[in-house]
Amino acid sequence: MPDRSPASEVSPSSANEGAVGDRLAAAGPTLELSGAAKAYDGKAALAPLDLRIARGETVGLIGPSGSGKTTILRLALGLLRPDAGIVRFRGVPLEPSNVLAARRQMGYVVQDGGLFPHLTAAENIELVARHLRWTAARIEARRRELVELTRFPADALDRYPAQLSGGQRQRVGLMRALFLDPALLLLDEPLGAIDPLVRAELQDDLVAIFHRLGKSVVLVTHDLAEAARLGDLLVLLRDGRIVQQGSLHDLVARPASPFVTAFVRAQRPADLDGAGTARA
Repeated sequence: MPDRSPASEVSPSSANEGAVGDRLAAAGPTLELSGAAKAYDGKAALAPLDLRIARGETVGLIGPSGSGKTTILRLALGLLRPDAGIVRFRGVPLEPSNVLAARRQMGYVVQDGGLFPHLTAAENIELVARHLRWTAARIEARRRELVELTRFPADALDRYPAQLSGGQRQRVGLMRALFLDPALLLLDEPLGAIDPLVRAELQDDLVAIFHRLGKSVVLVTHDLAEAARLGDLLVLLRDGRIVQQGSLHDLVARPASPFVTAFVRAQRPADLDGAGTARA
């Protein structure tokens, strides 16, 4: 059967498939929402909102359920169209005519990896590259590079998702998202289903990977400490609006509203120190 999953549709493409032109990629933010708004059944999910993700920047979207975090991701992916405003990817407004090409320049990682259960780890990782008719040598070279980058055990590449641990499945999902070298990486609660010790290890690995690759990253999480650990900028949302953006220290020391203080205090005290920084 043809692959219809969101994870496959938004995997990055090879350089020659980029209809969203490289001529505009060198300047400006990787992702920009300008006055973007979205409603479902007449109920506003996202108020007119402005957000810019610079090249090489990691932005953590935080907030309670229903605050608009996932709607922003879906707008970025072109899975939704804004009711008002513009979404630009690499300087180009997302339109029906270019959205598929744009998605192929993005990597998308969901909770527990979003893997196909009937494919091995290697087959999941290589899926889009094979669809794009990469040579076997090129696929093998890229797979080796990503196995080393993500510290995935090479002897587990022939295992199926059910035979992998939660942390291993997440590493496979990350390798698949990175396989074709995307300009933008989108992570939707990627570590939410993983036990605390493995989660802490993966957080450290993600920090190292983001630093090494210099990708633009948007991370959705409910965990303030995790967002602060991984992100350069935190964006706190409520009811489809940005309440405050800045560092964790900004949210702790200079809250924009009582809601910001309440949100910070609701996090586990062990995750945050008095200086407003996340503990590693």
